[in-house]
Amino acid sequence: MGLGSRVVVVMTVVTLLSMTTVVMAVEGGEDSLDCALDSVGKCYNKPKALRLKIIAIASILVASMLGVCLPLFSRSIPALRPDKNLFVIVKAFASGVILSTGFMHVLPDSFEMLLSPCLPSNPWQKFPFSSFVSMLSAVGTLMLDSFSMAFYKRRQGEKVEAVEGESRGHVEMIPAVHGHCHGPSGLAEEKEGGPENTLRRNRVIAQVLEFGIVVHSVVIGLSMGASESPCTIQPLVAALCFHQFFEGMGLGGCILQAEYGLRTKAIMVFFFAITTPFGIALGIGLSHVYRDNSPTSLIVIGLLNASSSGLLIYMALVDLLAADFLGHKLQGNVKLQGFGYVAVFLGMGGMSLMAVWA
Repeated sequence: MGLGSRVVVVMTVVTLLSMTTVVMAVEGGEDSLDCALDSVGKCYNKPKALRLKIIAIASILVASMLGVCLPLFSRSIPALRPDKNLFVIVKAFASGVILSTGFMHVLPDSFEMLLSPCLPSNPWQKFPFSSFVSMLSAVGTLMLDSFSMAFYKRRQGEKVEAVEGESRGHVEMIPAVHGHCHGPSGLAEEKEGGPENTLRRNRVIAQVLEFGIVVHSVVIGLSMGASESPCTIQPLVAALCFHQFFEGMGLGGCILQAEYGLRTKAIMVFFFAITTPFGIALGIGLSHVYRDNSPTSLIVIGLLNASSSGLLIYMALVDLLAADFLGHKLQGNVKLQGFGYVAVFLGMGGMSLMAVWA
């Protein structure tokens, strides 16, 4: 199975997961009618809310496409190429946005849902499930990172051994030649060296990061699409456009460094751009039966948010920020390192400010 096919399979699984979440939430929609009615509030205007949601679908789609595609076209702009300082600063800003998304948006939403008075106090208010699931998700992402890299290295090692075996058969038939040359062992060392490992690592990072972003994007879109409150939706439109644009830049930078082919890039861009609008459309279609304050939906979506937060926090800290700031380029340039940290704090600050409205 090719890389593009694997990406399609993963994204399809995520979409099916989101559909399962919706079905479970709809089935549990009758569990607690009082809580569902309490969530309507005074600001209820279904026609106005629908207009805002249609605007949100279009604007978020455009913002997502722009954000994720900008880094992919940066090779035509010399200052924004991956080996340039400006690219490092922009990527640091986007990494700050992703980190803040995990800490300031996704994890607090999980706490709010799993500590809701609509859920029974035992066990939901007696144990911090959000923190626990987020922690498990972070370690699970580490395991996925580790096993993926081990798998790629083992597969590459098998290829190198096959090449060495063929080469030995030819070498036995050729007289010894004096001088300096790179034989099969030298080739193996080169193949197992830095550039090849870095490329594999970048590809694992891009796929895992997209997985986490897609999961929480569907959940965010579903919540907005199911809401009938213009007071809730209106500030969310601008906040989510900002969120998707800069989160897309972070993902686009990872896709660029992974050096995928055009088909795989197109698949990953498509799934990132379409997931939040898809969630909104899904929420609109099911708004008459979906209850975001029913116990079932609170539990399922709360646990999904907790899982996404752990994945995003791990990816932002370990695979993006630590990989860059502890790497050779920034360690050898203190001035660039300082600008990078400023960019990280600006990204975290801007996204944290969005928590006032979203």
